Amino acid sequence: MSNPTAAMLVIGDEILSGRTRDSNMHHLAKELTGRGIRLLEARVVADDHAAIVAAVRALSAAHDHVFTSGGIGPTHDDITADAVAEAMGATIDVREDARALLVAHYQRTGLELNAMRLRMARIPKGATLIDNPISAAPGFSLGNVHVMAGVPAIFETMLASLLPTLSGGEPLLSQMIDVQRGEGEIAEALAELAARYGDLSFGSYPWTRNGVYGTQLVVRGTNAARIDAAMVELAQIAGAA
Repeated sequence: MSNPTAAMLVIGDEILSGRTRDSNMHHLAKELTGRGIRLLEARVVADDHAAIVAAVRALSAAHDHVFTSGGIGPTHDDITADAVAEAMGATIDVREDARALLVAHYQRTGLELNAMRLRMARIPKGATLIDNPISAAPGFSLGNVHVMAGVPAIFETMLASLLPTLSGGEPLLSQMIDVQRGEGEIAEALAELAARYGDLSFGSYPWTRNGVYGTQLVVRGTNAARIDAAMVELAQIAGAA
């Protein structure tokens, strides 16, 4: 059975304006790799309802899982929950289990659960809550779409509670070597090797360090023995053996 596939949808004007640097995609990619889920696509969209709806529909149809970050807070521009509900054909309203989480949290903190904060309890019908142990406001899974906060610390804790509930595949393994040769010198031999090991993926990534040029060569796959065999040939091709 092939490994499940995934996409990430990063939502927020602050990402596209350069005001905020996204780190959630990097974290998600590492965590999914360990569970054998292949992250194949990532998109960034503005806080625009129609754009979010269109992206969710496209990604949900193309992949086994879609992970979103951003836009589920208490402010007027937090529109992700409504957009995901529309994209997936669900109604949305304040849900009592989500409200109860917020009531308990704000009683503990001594803060007011006002109308804007209560917006975070609006959950699409049929969704499953994703736990948020930091600020209590839950994320949710609706179909194959998993909606989480944009704040990295909260996104990471939500993801940690979500991942054990998802079916993965064989862990994705990788090995790499660095060689002081340009990509152009080894490109032809690398292509031939990749053709013979069709079950693996090969990558080459040029680098410059202290005035020295080279290439990092990476082999990825799920079969450790096949990766080992490919690495032996790769080291010979690269002149690193």
